[in-house]
Amino acid sequence: MFKKIATGFLAVAATSALALSLPSAANASTAAYDHDSSDYWGPVYAKNGLAKSQGWIGVSWDEDGESNEATVRGRLYDLDDRDEDEGGKCAFVKFEASDFDDDWSPVYSKKYCGFPGYKKFSFSENDVSSVRVKVCQIGQYSNYPTKCGPWSYLYTAESE
Repeated sequence: MFKKIATGFLAVAATSALALSLPSAANASTAAYDHDSSDYWGPVYAKNGLAKSQGWIGVSWDEDGESNEATVRGRLYDLDDRDEDEGGKCAFVKFEASDFDDDWSPVYSKKYCGFPGYKKFSFSENDVSSVRVKVCQIGQYSNYPTKCGPWSYLYTAESE
């Protein structure tokens, strides 16, 4: 009986030692997404504070430093508790990126209606020198954002 208990303790000790020597699953998953530059951003608000967004941006450059890929992840929050008939609106976020010639263009937008919740989003864009975000409100059936906050710059290549 004592021999079985001792063998069991040794097996547990060996398994624990092996587990502690291996990288954790969290570290292994972040290593798969190695970025040359990354940072958390936000929160960024609409002009009236009834919508917000926040998240993370990572930028990876190729070996020659001539091309990159920016990956943005985040959440869009609807903070307007009013009904539509009371003037309530949905949350709206839009992103623009500039290329290496400093030409800005829209690259992503998302609308979310659902106080008090949020909606996750993610996108990637290639060959960017800057990325910026703006949060607004928008009517549930509208295509025209209102109450926009200012542009917030998430990344500029010159800062590296």
